[in-house]
Amino acid sequence: MKPFRIVSICIVLTLLPLSVVAKRIDYAEVHRMPKSIEKDYYIWRFLRQNDTTAEEARKIIREASTLNSKLKKAYKRKTGHYPRIKPVPPKYYYHIKHKWENRIQGNFAFDKGIAMVKRGQLKRAAEYFAASMRIFEEREQKDKALFWLYLVTKENKYLQKLKSSYHINFYTLLAADLTKSKYPDTIVVPKSSVKTLWSIDASSPVDWAKIKERIYTPTTDLDALAEDCESEETIGMHSYIKEYACRYTKSYFPMPYRDMMRHYPVERQALIYAIARQESRFVPAAVSRSFALGMMQLMPFLIDHIAKQQNEKIDYDEIFDPIKAIEYANIHLDYLTKYLYHPLFIAYAYNGGIGFTKRLIRKKSFFRKGKFQPYLSIESVPNLETREYGKKVLTNYVVYLNLLGKTTRLLPFVKTLTDPTMTDRFRR
Repeated sequence: MKPFRIVSICIVLTLLPLSVVAKRIDYAEVHRMPKSIEKDYYIWRFLRQNDTTAEEARKIIREASTLNSKLKKAYKRKTGHYPRIKPVPPKYYYHIKHKWENRIQGNFAFDKGIAMVKRGQLKRAAEYFAASMRIFEEREQKDKALFWLYLVTKENKYLQKLKSSYHINFYTLLAADLTKSKYPDTIVVPKSSVKTLWSIDASSPVDWAKIKERIYTPTTDLDALAEDCESEETIGMHSYIKEYACRYTKSYFPMPYRDMMRHYPVERQALIYAIARQESRFVPAAVSRSFALGMMQLMPFLIDHIAKQQNEKIDYDEIFDPIKAIEYANIHLDYLTKYLYHPLFIAYAYNGGIGFTKRLIRKKSFFRKGKFQPYLSIESVPNLETREYGKKVLTNYVVYLNLLGKTTRLLPFVKTLTDPTMTDRFRR
């Protein structure tokens, strides 16, 4: 693995049983990074350093691709005011922007359909679901509309269309369960006989930013790039590129770090894999727009909290080591599973917080027995990101349980959602 040159490292050994690792972010190194979310993360770290001057802050903030609340606050503490710039995102952002714009348009019609279901106007609901299916471009979103067309019309033709879908998602698995059919055969479990690559540092956010730039460049040979990223350490990058290259007609489900993972119970292995696949596609150096970090996308405040619990001193960049990320995520899951037993609710809490999840499921209108339940609750989670995240993680969980040798179907998990004794401690 090539050395990670973003920061200078000073290790101070003490008489304590732990080592304190302090990292200083260098202005010149940050300046040379490609415009990206990953660079924004290092700009944030640079702004938080005591010796960063106000003048350096004013210069480096102009290179940010986005301004989240962390960047704004760090800049204000250094200069006394919020940044007065309009960030320019990297070029590949516009590809992602189009996808989100289409989802917004399709979801407008879909949400109207859900509102009609709640009013008992099923014919109107079907019209809205049909409209959303025509608007949506992504296969998963179309499958969502198809499933609800089946629910409100009870016409089996919609289940048959879902069964012909190539995509592995919440709705296609349910359609297979309802028709007692096999799950789609488009699942790929990638493996590599190569352990590491000298040309890519899997733990470097900057290397990943450069690869993303190439992925979304129209002239890039994606199959060749995927081959360049094929190793055990970079299996997440490889899978990410292969899925994009085939336009998601195949679904990649990596199962890395088996030496570590096999020490956990099968259900915990499946849960960690399910979350990692949704959070980062198993990219160790992933950084989100809110600076969730690493393969398990842990927020800095949560890293701080767990490190304090464990009596450790940790630099945030250490979370780009996937083994450390799994260790910390597993500790967090130990906490969540004290109160939540169902993978969907655990996923909600991992993404939206346990407080959000507790308030949600204790509402009398959510996850109670009734017509179109629990599907109506699943589609009505107020946080859109958490709503979609939960469905994806639950789907991943079922797939991974099967890949790990535990034959499982999705429908039984859905049926238990209205039974508090099977799902959580908050509703007893």
